[in-house]
Amino acid sequence: MKSVKDVQRKEYYLFSPFLRIFHWIMVCSILTLFVTGLLIAKPMDVTSTEPYLTSTSMDLVRDIHFLVAFIFCASFILRIYGFIVNKGDRLFPRVWEGHFYSETVEVALHYMLLKSHHAPFLRNPLARASYAGLYLMVLIEILTGFAMYFMTSPSTIGGKLFGWVNTILGSEMMTHYVHHYVAWLIIVFAIGHLYMVVRAEFMEGESEVSSMFSGKKVLAHTPKDANELD
Repeated sequence: MKSVKDVQRKEYYLFSPFLRIFHWIMVCSILTLFVTGLLIAKPMDVTSTEPYLTSTSMDLVRDIHFLVAFIFCASFILRIYGFIVNKGDRLFPRVWEGHFYSETVEVALHYMLLKSHHAPFLRNPLARASYAGLYLMVLIEILTGFAMYFMTSPSTIGGKLFGWVNTILGSEMMTHYVHHYVAWLIIVFAIGHLYMVVRAEFMEGESEVSSMFSGKKVLAHTPKDANELD
């Protein structure tokens, strides 16, 4: 009779409560902002049934969009604080290290089912690069969003802080286009992210999903980036 070999796993505390709270605020915010943003870009036509509902409904949608945007921006305080107090919150791409690029390709080939495995990581280089890209896209959304929000009051502090965005992009309409299409890119990222974390959690046992609740990863092999927690 064959014996079952025990697999020894080691636990790594990775993500602080501040990053985890920020993560779930970001998830809820992005979904809400995307849906309300689509409605703002192309309002639903309800005039044929209840004409008085059209403006009222869109005012509510815009208010929700703006409120969630402010909450999302404020939640970055949690992300920044986590970055300060916990090393696991600082796993950004090490683009200055040559092996980063070859390892990124290796991980990408694995997720495209062209390679059977990749080296173990606390946060693999493809994920690191994609999160850095996400934060860049979020920054673009914040700048373009507030540029449009304060466009009607250019003399206010907000107008002076963000008015340059419309100037650089050429017009408010171009700012709108950038804001709209980057929002779609964020949704594309979210779909890819969901695929990769679910695959890592249930097919490879890398605790990707559960780590955003517990803050811990449990791995069978020593990750190549374990030294970043020392």
